[in-house]
Amino acid sequence: MAPMAIASENPTTGETLRTFEAHTSAEIQAAISTAHATFQTWRTTPFAERAALMHRAADLLDQDAETIAVIMTQEMGKTLKAARAEVAKCGKGMRWYADNAEQLLADEPVDTEAVGASNAYARYAPLGVVLAVMPWNFPLWQVMRFAAPALMAGNVGLLKHASNVPQCALYLEDVFRRAGFPQGCFTTLLIGSREVESVLRDPRVRAATLTGSEAAGQSVAAICGEEIMKTVLELGGSDPFIVMPSADVERAAEVAVTARCQNNGQSCIAAKRFIVHADVYDRFARAFVERMSALVLGDPMDEATDLGPLATEQGRIDVEVMVADASQKGASILCGGKAPDGPGWFYEATVVADMTPDMVMYAEEVFGPVAGLYRVESIDEAIELGNGTNYGLGSNAWTTDPDEQDRFVRDLDSGVVTINGMTISYNDMPFGGTKRSGYGRELSGHGIREFCNIKAVWIA
Repeated sequence: MAPMAIASENPTTGETLRTFEAHTSAEIQAAISTAHATFQTWRTTPFAERAALMHRAADLLDQDAETIAVIMTQEMGKTLKAARAEVAKCGKGMRWYADNAEQLLADEPVDTEAVGASNAYARYAPLGVVLAVMPWNFPLWQVMRFAAPALMAGNVGLLKHASNVPQCALYLEDVFRRAGFPQGCFTTLLIGSREVESVLRDPRVRAATLTGSEAAGQSVAAICGEEIMKTVLELGGSDPFIVMPSADVERAAEVAVTARCQNNGQSCIAAKRFIVHADVYDRFARAFVERMSALVLGDPMDEATDLGPLATEQGRIDVEVMVADASQKGASILCGGKAPDGPGWFYEATVVADMTPDMVMYAEEVFGPVAGLYRVESIDEAIELGNGTNYGLGSNAWTTDPDEQDRFVRDLDSGVVTINGMTISYNDMPFGGTKRSGYGRELSGHGIREFCNIKAVWIA
């Protein structure tokens, strides 16, 4: 069977920008062979040399910022200003790991007297070739938060990116090549999802990381389980955004708009379920709906635009179906609720109230600018509803009561708990989820150690 063509399409217009031929089986095997051979020397390359190359790659990214930001916007529809911010975040992450990797992976001494040795320590050793299966919604950042720590740890990377962002995928390989990383340190594979299994089953591939849908995570985890291979999964989220009576309601409503509509509403850690105490429900709803209604929907290349198109036609269909289901079952559409006429995959900023458990979007993830609004009577009810999904990625709670803050930190079942703010990933903090949002951690020292063999060393 001939390899499929991979297309770059502009979601603002529906126009096909470029097509690329997928790599053949022979090309995939050659890439794995090169990566495996490169690892043998890259793993012994001094940290200082790795860091210099990573800084050089970050500098090149800065120089290319406007060009690659435009490509991102054209390929998946995020606003140009959001694309620029994503480029800047990548550069910051690359420099952070360049500057901190050696310390984060330093040998950890053990009490020699306790173990009867002259010297004993734990060492973090790189695993080898790691396959990264990455999504389109943050086409640079999702990759870089894997690539920067993995390369600095001495691993090498293979990238299977989403098939609708091939130009971003090829750029990432190119920027590392131009920075001087050895060939095989970071390689983009233009392949479809059907080819992933054969890559994972290659004995030279030692680990995998995936950010994407629950179904994709199940598939990769099942294969890697059979191969006894280390994995990190960051899957979907249906994050709660809880507002209690002591909160600054106006500020909460303002942040809620950004938390829901960042990246055109297509973010795993976007707040999706807005759970508001009855005492402040009406105030929050009015302020939230007013701000959501004011968002400017339009061409993502226009600096005045707040909300661009969804990345794919199917993505918009999925959102339309979920909103229609809620409406048919008695939900109130407080604003938005439809796709505008014209080309592109646009959908209005939408707030849906009077949610009931029989509605699909009550607990499921809506991947678009659609917010569900829920009324609760107590903190116990808020926490129960907040935890009432299969997901556990991020969570947000707004309260100035210290006891309530402690309850939310203790009882919200998620990988991230944010008090009086919105969930954001930081280089200095671990990031990942629980339940069907996945396992393992990215970023911080925890992230760089995920793809290391923790080697116990005992010397008589």
